[in-house]
Amino acid sequence: MELLFKLLTVLGLGAVELWIAVPAGFALELSPSVTAITAASGGMLGLLVILTLGERIRNRLLKRVNSEDKRKKFINRIWDRYGVAGFGLMAPLLIGAPLGTALGIAMGIQGNRLFFWMSLGIIICAIGLTIAIEFGLMGFESLMRSELF
Repeated sequence: MELLFKLLTVLGLGAVELWIAVPAGFALELSPSVTAITAASGGMLGLLVILTLGERIRNRLLKRVNSEDKRKKFINRIWDRYGVAGFGLMAPLLIGAPLGTALGIAMGIQGNRLFFWMSLGIIICAIGLTIAIEFGLMGFESLMRSELF
C-alpha cells in the first residue's frame, strides 16, 4: 500500500510538473528507473488531459502566458526555428508540459503531432532529471564519506 501511495504521488506530480516529480521520487526512496518511468507517465497523463479538455484550459493558460513576454519570445523563436519537433522537445524542460501543451494547442499544432513530440520531450526530460539527481546524490554521498567532512 505504501508503494502504491508513492507511485501515485510521483505520477500526480508528474502530471503537473516533472521538475517536482523526479525529486519527489528520490525523496520517497523510489529507484531511479521507477522514478523516471512514473514521472514520465504522469507527464503524459497531464498531456492527455490538457489535449482532451483543450479549449477551456487553453484560454486560461494563455492569459498566464501572455504576461510572461520573455518566455513567450523564447518559445516563439524555438517554434520558428525548429517547428513542432523543437517545440515538443523543449517545452517540457523550459515551461512545463501542461503549459507547453496548452501553448501548442493555441499555436495550432495538431493533437497527434503535439502528443508525440511532447511525450518524447517528457520522457527525455524525466530521464535527464533522474540521471542528474542520481549522480548528484552519488557525488554528495561520496563527498560526505571523504575525509574532508
